[in-house]
Amino acid sequence: TQIEFVDIAGLVRGASRGEGLGNQFLAHIREVDAVLHLLRCFEGGDVSHVEGTIDPLRDADIVETELMLADLESLERRREGLIKRVRGNEAEAKAELELADQALALLREGRPARALLDEGADAESVRRLNLLTAKPVLYVCNVVEAEAAAGNAHSRAVAARAKAEGAGSVVISAAIEAELAHLSPHDREAFLGRFDPSLRLTF
Repeated sequence: TQIEFVDIAGLVRGASRGEGLGNQFLAHIREVDAVLHLLRCFEGGDVSHVEGTIDPLRDADIVETELMLADLESLERRREGLIKRVRGNEAEAKAELELADQALALLREGRPARALLDEGADAESVRRLNLLTAKPVLYVCNVVEAEAAAGNAHSRAVAARAKAEGAGSVVISAAIEAELAHLSPHDREAFLGRFDPSLRLTF
């Protein structure tokens, strides 16, 4: 099995309105099968945060909000074409319009389109809408090396959010990953032996 990761860094407030490289980033996201939110869950360090404080839930909300706004715009445009097709007595268009209206209602409530699946919508029909917030989500919590095994308060808050949403979450330390990348296979195994053996499955 081969997994291709697409680094879509830098999605900022206003991306759905073209802020930053918004439209470019949103186009990249449309091509992926799932969204991994890489969240900063460590304090301090030499890297400043664009929002000034460390709050991974807020960071996830910023991205999710921009994706929902983009989906709203996309669906509202698409709806006009669907209405015309329904008036032309296209049977498939009627079902698609009903699903689009359900998705619009969710998005206007501030809920992602993947909530359609919780309400019994057909997964393939939802996929065909090609909505950013319909994609499965995994929250990846980046912590410092000392917290890689047990996580911290930030990662636990993210895990609680993920559980409530039916999403997944995992704790990693990018610092450890960077160090591992430069080790030989033998040294890598010895290094990982310092942690819970089950963590070896995540590297």
